[in-house]
Amino acid sequence: MDDSVIKAMARFPDVPAVYGWLTLDARGRWRIQGSPVTHRGAIEFINRNYACTGDGRWYFQNGPQRVYVDLDYTPWIFLLDGEGRLVDHAGGPVTALAGAWIDEAGNLLLLAERGVGLVCDRDLEPLCERLRDARGAPCDEHALARLAAQGASAGVHLAWNGARIPVEPARRDEVPGRFGFEPAPRGTADDP
Repeated sequence: MDDSVIKAMARFPDVPAVYGWLTLDARGRWRIQGSPVTHRGAIEFINRNYACTGDGRWYFQNGPQRVYVDLDYTPWIFLLDGEGRLVDHAGGPVTALAGAWIDEAGNLLLLAERGVGLVCDRDLEPLCERLRDARGAPCDEHALARLAAQGASAGVHLAWNGARIPVEPARRDEVPGRFGFEPAPRGTADDP
């Protein structure tokens, strides 16, 4: 978090929180009341000051004011950078994966260092080329369809950085509970 933000929080500790104003969309873009944030400096400021409460409510600390974030799907969106490396929407590198899931719509979810994230649809195809069956052969569309339909994984895995990350089925409506985040935070008695 920026020093200026920390100092502002100390000077003005009781600024009311904001809800329903800022959204992280499924492509890793910030939106204010539905309109995309396009100013590079503003995006970088939001990314640097993006955090989570202990109860899974994600927010952007805007000086002394906490702005809770509505999530279109997950708190992190994963993208491939210009050199084919996996990064999160805030530009942080993904160096380790702990799990992978495909939901009923064919979305790929990954569990990385900072938490669970959705793979941006624009980068889904190159990552899906790394999906392998139990024999190590590229997955065909039938195996992926079975996974997306909540069938057995049948040994499907993601070949990534020399590791074999098992890919399991997931239901979108169960993702927030499974990974402990609130997709649409609203006020609590503990908020200023």
